[in-house]
Amino acid sequence: MIRHCAMFKWAEGVSDEDMAAIRAGLDRLATLEFVADYTHGPDAGLADNDYDYVVVADFDTVDDYRAYTTEAGHRRLIDDLIRPNIAGRAGIQYEH
Repeated sequence: MIRHCAMFKWAEGVSDEDMAAIRAGLDRLATLEFVADYTHGPDAGLADNDYDYVVVADFDTVDDYRAYTTEAGHRRLIDDLIRPNIAGRAGIQYEH
């Protein structure tokens, strides 16, 4: 199993509308047939200097992960909403 984690720091002034659209887009990604498990949410605020938001997704195979990364709606979400609204991103994929 492959686990994908992506963490975001939001840019200053991200609108509530953009955040709602991002959450809705991430909810849609959770329903893709090649996604085994998917969760996302804001930082709980328990430590200073953490990222603002996280996505954790599990895939049965590397090919499933690659299908996720190239899926058209995923690409649009990144290009149209996530990338324009982040100040930083960290990501990792590992065998789980």
